Order: sequence, then C-alpha cells, then structure tokens
Amino acid sequence: MIDATVRRSRLLAVIGSVLRWLDSIPYTLLAIPLRLAVAIVFWNSGTTKLANWDATIQLFAEEYQVPVLPPELAATVAASIELTTPVLLVLGLLTRPAAAALLGMTTVIEIFVYPEAWPTHIQWASMLLVLLCRGAGTFSLDWIIRRRLLSDV
Repeated sequence: MIDATVRRSRLLAVIGSVLRWLDSIPYTLLAIPLRLAVAIVFWNSGTTKLANWDATIQLFAEEYQVPVLPPELAATVAASIELTTPVLLVLGLLTRPAAAALLGMTTVIEIFVYPEAWPTHIQWASMLLVLLCRGAGTFSLDWIIRRRLLSDV
C-alpha cells in the first residue's frame, strides 16, 4: 500500500513540475509560431492568386462568389490582404489590426465561400484571436514602438 502511495505521490510531483514548466513559457515565444503559421497560410494563398490572375478572377466569378463585390474587386481586396498582412505578422507590426483583417477575411470565407471547411477556419480563427487579444509579444516591432511611445509619456 505504501509503495502505491509513494508512486502516486512521485507521479503527481512530476506532473506538477511539468505543468509549472509549461506555465512558465513566456507568451512571446508562443506568439512567434502563431504569427508565422497564419502568415504562411495567407501568403501562400496570395501568391497563388498572383501567379495566374485570370484564373483568380474566374475563381471569384464562378466558385467564390463573394456577395456585393464584383469578382475583380473581391480578388484584388483578397490578394491585397493576403500579401500585406502576412508581412505585418512576421514583422510583428500592426499585429492586432492585421489579425483583425484576417479574422474578418476568414469569417467571409467561412460564411460565403467554404462553410464545410470550418475545421480549418476555426484553427485560423483561434490563432488570430490569440494574436488579436494578446498582440505579437516582445519579439516584434509593435513592442519596440510601444516602448518608445510609452517612454515619452
């Protein structure tokens, strides 16, 4: 009986140590892969659009069919967002506005274009919500700018 109690106690101590170690990982280290993962997804989509603009316009006209916007304008807006916001995320510059823009785009894609792809979209949205709420972390231009602005106050 004592052996089982000792083993249980040791196991709980190890679990507690692991949890404390995980809790001690700074957010800024977690934000980096979030920023990169989201940036890669949207950057790849934007560069694919640019690679064959005629095919992109055709996709927006026939498959994507975003309401209200004509296909040419919708394609231009989508490509612009997909080619600018990833750069901002990688640099950690205007991270929250970039995350908000991509979250809006993800919502449009989910509602109007590919509602059956919700498992993928919820992953994107989850990463974007963390970046929107917590920012880029200390390894970012946002952090440098914020420190400079606050040091002048």
